[in-house]
Amino acid sequence: MVGMTCPPWLTPSTDAFSADLWPSTAKRVDGVIQIGGVSVVDAVEQWGTPLYLLDETDFRGRAARFRDAFSPWAVNYGSKAFLTRTVARWVGAEGLGIDVCSLGELALALQAGVNPEAICSHGNNKSADDLKTAIDAGVGHIVVDSFDEIDRITWLVANRPADAPPVPVLLRVTPGVAADTHVSIQTAVADQKFGFTLAGGVALTALLRLEATAGIDLRGVHCHVGSQILSTQSHELAIVRLVALLALFRQAAGRELPECSLGGGFGIAYTTADRPLAASVIANRLMAALDQARVVQDLGPLSVSIEPGRAIVGPAAVAFYTVGTVKPVNGLRTYVSVDGGMSDNPRPATYQAAYMAVLANRTSHAKPMLCRVVGKHCETGDILVRHTYLPSDLRPGDVIGVPASGAYQRSMASNYNYTPRPPVVAVRDGSGTVLLRRETIEDLMALDVGW
Repeated sequence: MVGMTCPPWLTPSTDAFSADLWPSTAKRVDGVIQIGGVSVVDAVEQWGTPLYLLDETDFRGRAARFRDAFSPWAVNYGSKAFLTRTVARWVGAEGLGIDVCSLGELALALQAGVNPEAICSHGNNKSADDLKTAIDAGVGHIVVDSFDEIDRITWLVANRPADAPPVPVLLRVTPGVAADTHVSIQTAVADQKFGFTLAGGVALTALLRLEATAGIDLRGVHCHVGSQILSTQSHELAIVRLVALLALFRQAAGRELPECSLGGGFGIAYTTADRPLAASVIANRLMAALDQARVVQDLGPLSVSIEPGRAIVGPAAVAFYTVGTVKPVNGLRTYVSVDGGMSDNPRPATYQAAYMAVLANRTSHAKPMLCRVVGKHCETGDILVRHTYLPSDLRPGDVIGVPASGAYQRSMASNYNYTPRPPVVAVRDGSGTVLLRRETIEDLMALDVGW
């Protein structure tokens, strides 16, 4: 087609039903997609679109695979990917801890009954109130991110009762690793907002300051190299540099720190071009890298943790939309407009993230056409799927499904154009439970109090 370009991995298929892209229970029955035994047609009739269906069995299975693969390391769910009270309960039931980075995430985890000692509190700009709330709740770790934060936490612990237990902390380190991912989600290079750089001994200085602060229990170091990473090289390099820092601390302080968190960032398949690693493969490689680094530095045993979020919830959910307009444009491409858009999935506009889409409510044997799936918002960049094949008999009223939609979509959703955010429904064994209800226009109007 003149003027139409597409990535080389995209082949003319109207049903990219790859196991890597879809939840484990996903299948077609009489042409209709089912998730967790729930027909998409029935789900749309009951809850409308846009709609997120979250496969509970798939979510729990992925959580359990990380738990088992990384044992005896600790696994903390990266809640910023997606969090509700029910999800927090699933996480706890599968034996995982949870990391949070705001007062809202902390409050939700506590309301869900998560053991505070299983919570790790993050954030590059934690206020005194943020820190006090986490300390009073008794969270298992606070990840310290700046010298200003050290000042705040020092003041807080100095004003606690004399018999209060010491506050357990990890130091966020930026080990100078540029992960192979989008620049906006590289989090271990020196020139960015998180943590303490290794350069110039900054991280070591921070560790020694925390070590000398009464009321602080310095447990170790933390890093996060980035997100949507499909290899282990950057994590392995970070391990080498973190262990070297721990050896420098031992030399300066006369003791070894017992803990190390390697963060998360493990990628998933959004298209058939993506080749994510199994949890067992990641675990074997990182454990081997840590063992080797410890031998080189003659360092003792470490209690290690990781923080997968996307890798657990991302493939477990599918977004469904109703087609409103099918518009061929001057022989260039066909635009398929749906009832969602960048308000419920900002990732394509923010990170140029690639997705695939399929016709979900019926089977078609029509010739495939190369499409661009776009939303309903007043932005040219309101693109959900830049390149995908859909059947040429696609028509208004059809439902399309976008797999791998569990992470950083509903959690980053907005009300742009005063659009209510869509519901999330957990499905299992043929039934659905609403986790997040659909917002209404009345919900949005209730926030406008400036009459």
